[in-house]
Amino acid sequence: MTPEDRREHGEEQPRVIVRDKRRIDPSGALREPDSAPGAAADPAPGPAIDPAAAARGAADAQVAELTETLQRLKAEYDNYRRRAERERLALVEVATGNVLYQLLPVLDDLERARSHGDLVGAFGSVGEALIMVTSKLGLEPYAEPGEAFDPHMHEAVMAVEPTQEATEAVVAQVFRPGYRHAGRVLRPAQVSVSEPAPSEPAPSEPAPSEPAASEPADGDATEDHARGERAPLE
Repeated sequence: MTPEDRREHGEEQPRVIVRDKRRIDPSGALREPDSAPGAAADPAPGPAIDPAAAARGAADAQVAELTETLQRLKAEYDNYRRRAERERLALVEVATGNVLYQLLPVLDDLERARSHGDLVGAFGSVGEALIMVTSKLGLEPYAEPGEAFDPHMHEAVMAVEPTQEATEAVVAQVFRPGYRHAGRVLRPAQVSVSEPAPSEPAPSEPAPSEPAASEPADGDATEDHARGERAPLE
């Protein structure tokens, strides 16, 4: 069907509209159409990122984090180990002190036997060996006459005559020695105590006597008597 036939039958041919936004430059060359208004400009290209450098940075950060965590765990473990060692040593000292406390009556018997000259022969060898072992374990006897009296270390059972030379309470005689272990007193020493002598008060000086009233001389008394005799009688 031709266009004329279509017009006769009332059919219109669709119109084709062609729009070319390109403009002719005065030089005769075609110009590209301007960009649409409001279109964002292309961002400037940034510096190129090296994937290897980025991987190394991430690895270094992870190594630093793991190193810090390891150092913290090591410090906590060192503190725990030192605390456990202190507790172990304290338990050992307490257990050793309890054993040595049970041996104190035996040591008292050995000391009395030594003072009487009975610590001889096989019995003496065993006794000396026991005393040496307790000394190696840290048992220390104390209390000597003349040392200062300490109520935390000495048990006063009696008091003796005070001494003039002493300036404080001192041990006069030791009845039973005391023992300590690792700085802890296992048993106080039984002693007698001598207190310092009380200081005598200084003699008081006599108060100065008041001067006596002066008596009239003999000549004055005679003159007064004469004036009395010459006085007229009323």
